[in-house]
Amino acid sequence: MATVIEGLNQAQLVTTMWFAAGLVEEVGKTDSSSIQNHNYHQRVAVNLDDIVLLLGWCFVTNSGAKSETKLVEEGMKCFHSWVIYAHRAWIKDALELEPLRVLTRHALDIMTTEKMYDVTVEFLTDVLTTFPAFFTSSDFDSLALILSGHTAEPYIATLKDGDFNPQALAFGRLMLAYGDAAVQELARNTGNSRSRQILRHLFELLTCSGYAGAEDEICTQALEFWATFAEYLIDSLFAAGEENTSWMDGAKQYVVEAIEASWIKIRMPPYDIGSTWDTDMRIEFKSFRADVEDFLQSSYALLGVDMFQRFARLTQDSIRNRAWLHLEATLFCLSALSDSISDDETVDNLLSNLFGSSLFADMASPEIVIPAKTRQTAVSLISHYTSFFERHTDYLPAMLNFLFVSLKAPALASVAAKAISSTCSSCRSRLIPELGAFLQQYQLLLTWDEVEASTKEKVIGAIAAIVQALSSEDAKIDPLHTLLQFVEVDVHTCASSVRTGDIENAQMNGLCALRCLVSMGKASQVPDDVAIDLDEERPLLTVWEREAGVALQSKIVQYIITVVDMMRWDSEIIEAACQVLRTGYTETTPGPFIFQPRVTEDFVIASGLNTARLSYVLDTAGAMLNSYNSESSSRVSDAAQTFLVHLLGILRDLKYNPAQDTDVASSCLDLAEKLIPRYLHTFSSPQAQEFIPDFFTFTLRCLTAPEIMPKRSAAHFWSSLLQAHDLPDQIISMVENALGEYGPLLGQALVRNIGGEAARSELDVLAEPLKKMVFSQPRAKMWLSDALFSDTFPSQIVGSVEKRMWLQKVLK
Repeated sequence: MATVIEGLNQAQLVTTMWFAAGLVEEVGKTDSSSIQNHNYHQRVAVNLDDIVLLLGWCFVTNSGAKSETKLVEEGMKCFHSWVIYAHRAWIKDALELEPLRVLTRHALDIMTTEKMYDVTVEFLTDVLTTFPAFFTSSDFDSLALILSGHTAEPYIATLKDGDFNPQALAFGRLMLAYGDAAVQELARNTGNSRSRQILRHLFELLTCSGYAGAEDEICTQALEFWATFAEYLIDSLFAAGEENTSWMDGAKQYVVEAIEASWIKIRMPPYDIGSTWDTDMRIEFKSFRADVEDFLQSSYALLGVDMFQRFARLTQDSIRNRAWLHLEATLFCLSALSDSISDDETVDNLLSNLFGSSLFADMASPEIVIPAKTRQTAVSLISHYTSFFERHTDYLPAMLNFLFVSLKAPALASVAAKAISSTCSSCRSRLIPELGAFLQQYQLLLTWDEVEASTKEKVIGAIAAIVQALSSEDAKIDPLHTLLQFVEVDVHTCASSVRTGDIENAQMNGLCALRCLVSMGKASQVPDDVAIDLDEERPLLTVWEREAGVALQSKIVQYIITVVDMMRWDSEIIEAACQVLRTGYTETTPGPFIFQPRVTEDFVIASGLNTARLSYVLDTAGAMLNSYNSESSSRVSDAAQTFLVHLLGILRDLKYNPAQDTDVASSCLDLAEKLIPRYLHTFSSPQAQEFIPDFFTFTLRCLTAPEIMPKRSAAHFWSSLLQAHDLPDQIISMVENALGEYGPLLGQALVRNIGGEAARSELDVLAEPLKKMVFSQPRAKMWLSDALFSDTFPSQIVGSVEKRMWLQKVLK
């Protein structure tokens, strides 16, 4: 073979290597576990020694000849293709790596040749990333020698200066690929001069000039390496347990330095620079900051409270030096650590120093020029440390003053309103003395020229949370009445806009009013962590059942009706109205948003096919029934009866055709299912009895319809109906009569689906009514047998034997 190779000219050698590379690339695309393809892989393995001989001859004989550069370059590409193929073959134990490994030292030698640099670095980087096991320990030593030597310095220096030319970038990525592959060796040998030099270069890749993503093209990959490095240290720390790891302290110091470099790297650009960035640059920079956030959170397990203490000190320095962009980066890091820290005394002292400083006063001062992003991050920080303010209420006044001042700035309003909401929700009891001030602040807020609807919703909900914390239910009436007066302004504006034909403004104000009510309703719910005293003696009539409370609830209901009646066609309006009603369904004690069932009844029966989001209205009726579904709760038979009659009317309007509106058809069936078993008696009522046969026919039509949502809902309805329930004899008799009439048709519908009409993904849902039928109905065998051998069975391929066998298995 060697004689043949020596006799080939350059063109023939290049062609041979093209073919050899293409061969393994194409064979590599086939499945080696397939018997048909196995022969191809065997033939490739037989040619391995010849390929090594060919490539070795090219590398050794021509590496120094300028005229044969093309030959060496194609040899490297061919070598690359064979190593990638060897990775897959090695996993399946189908190829020996040793013959190919001999060529690696030639590749390392060739790397120093200028014209071979690009192709060699690409090969080394790719193999280090995808198949590091290909390299021997000797190969890693040789690579470490290159990466820690004089060859690396000019490339690293170029990158540090912000020159991200292709060759420098390629070397930087080679350095990072080596770092990922040798992370254990580097971490455990920080005392070794070669490891120290490589780690220093890897650190320098995180400190290149330019903003991350927007200008610096390698810092994101450098951060990934240091995150991997930190994770390895954490894993080693937990694996070692009580054992002393002498190398750990030295390795930790590198993580500390990487964190500090990341802190510098996430600093926001000045406005004159940031304003020139395009969308992609902004996205890249934001993504880098998110990666730093993850890096900080994982590193806290390694460095502990010392890391938090360092950022707290940097915060104080930034405030003192008026370094606002530095402060923003530090506050960002503190926010990132909020879920990692524990509520111990050390952390609380650090936070006390921070929140007790001039931070809030500076941020709230109109006289100090501070970037909006810094103020925004300061507001966000508050939301991350609400538990601290619960424990240290003396910092609340300054903090809340800053938040309310921030509401005036459009860039801060949304995040400030969110922070006010979370603070008031978690500190509601402690803020009761400030309730009057909150009401005044909200009234002042409404006088501003522009206030976002979302801001109004969050702040009014925040105040409602404080009202909820009042110990006396009677004391809640006046502040809630004041809040409703604010809502009433939007309701009146909505009505007047409708009268003048300004529908857009009417929709905006009507939706704002309803969403404010939703926010108040959610805030008025009893918090989950509040214990309910079951032995407490309650008055015969709570305030919500007396004149003052009833009047307040009536006002809320009137607002809903007024807005909905004007814009029943608007889906957002209908959805918000339903959400107001739903806020009371989860509560167990009387409250301002826990309405009488009749309120939901009236709302539901006023809807029809011309109502937007009718399906959501019907789902709201079902949610109300669910809230009265426990044995201890009172029955709402009148509401159940009303809902059944109404849904039967809607189905008539649909002409019993599920395809006309699949969402509505599905919601009608879901609501009907909610009546089982507690309100099954409504099916035999005089108001409904006339239309029940059409209803059952409709459910069967849904089962065989192609539309998936009605089919699923119909399957759930029949599953519930077939389930054995402890019911009065009269109701059981009614159900048995219905099953006697519709059972054969149900069996036919299920068999048609399982026989081929249903998609595979639908079979699990359809199996439920089938199981319930088999377990609860003695006549199930007859119904299913008749369906299997009827003309409606969808498949002509399934024979009688298979049908009987299937039936036998189902009935077991």
